[in-house]
Amino acid sequence: MDAEIKKQLEITACKIRMGIIEGVFNAKSGHPGGSLAIADLLTYLYFNKMNVYPENPDYEDRDRLVLSKGHCAPGLYSALAERGFFPKEELKKLRHIGALLQGHPCIHIPGVDMSTGSLGQGISAACGMALSGKISSKPYHVYAILGDGELEEGQVWEASMFAAHNKLDNLTAIIDNNNLQIDGCISDVCSPYPIVDKFAAFGWHVITMDAHDFDSIEKAFHEAEKIAEQPVAIVQKSVKGKGVSYMENKAEWHGSAPNKEQYDIAMAELSAALKSLQD
Repeated sequence: MDAEIKKQLEITACKIRMGIIEGVFNAKSGHPGGSLAIADLLTYLYFNKMNVYPENPDYEDRDRLVLSKGHCAPGLYSALAERGFFPKEELKKLRHIGALLQGHPCIHIPGVDMSTGSLGQGISAACGMALSGKISSKPYHVYAILGDGELEEGQVWEASMFAAHNKLDNLTAIIDNNNLQIDGCISDVCSPYPIVDKFAAFGWHVITMDAHDFDSIEKAFHEAEKIAEQPVAIVQKSVKGKGVSYMENKAEWHGSAPNKEQYDIAMAELSAALKSLQD
């Protein structure tokens, strides 16, 4: 990847992480851990990969993104705000009564393509969008982001069979493999491993990538572009809470908001990282 493009993506990802912390702190609730884990992925998709149009968010031929792990809405909202779909000030109103941004993605929000939150269902919606695109000969691509704990839902595998059977090569699922869910390690709760082998067995082309390395991310998506007559599953190895030292690899930050002291520490760390990137 071009060094200047990579640097700009890293700067944007840092800003998105700051927006995540801003949102959950002001809401006094939310899910920062998984949101921080997918910040780099969201940055790459919305600022380098997807054809989206903030000035016309419902454009028929736009690419679609379904956040199947809907509890990570703070990450999606921060990315959409950074991309210009709505003012960043809305992040401070997260989960407030009457506010635009609520705890899970809602389709009435500019830039949100599917209301999600019930785990396992988003990938089915993404399959429907992809099949519709195929039938209608539309140029758009559909991306779905799933949590690794979400793979414990049986509906995920029903949708996976459907996608492979219908040769949905306009569908890419990204599995955020941070190895943690609300109750602890996914391998201890109800192990979905081996994730790569399972998706391959269901007829998908499977790619692995480092979720926090833009060179690795770009390489994975370039490979995905070349695949025909198969859906693609990208398994990204990520760090829950990435970018905030005390949140990293801690299951307790799955669904907890920082207090004022913790907020200040997180923002100081991210501000220092941003300044370092901009110097």
